[in-house]
Amino acid sequence: MHIIRMLIVGLIVGILARFFYPGAVHMSWLWSIVLGVGGSLLAGFVGQMFQPSTARQPFHPAGFFYSLIGAIVLIFIARHFFHVV
Repeated sequence: MHIIRMLIVGLIVGILARFFYPGAVHMSWLWSIVLGVGGSLLAGFVGQMFQPSTARQPFHPAGFFYSLIGAIVLIFIARHFFHVV
């Protein structure tokens, strides 16, 4: 059940990130899920780097808002450095 919830939230975050990013971002539903989950993981890693007190705790992905910011950053990276999206 946890995986299904993660995929649904990843889809919502991926769609919202595509909506808020300026310009058209063309990708399928599957890539929207990957974008949302990847944004959550990226934001979780960045958050853990800036809070040294959580370095010894197990990794947790970021919350909804930070996942959205992480997904937008992933779109930016893909567009400007890899010319993919």
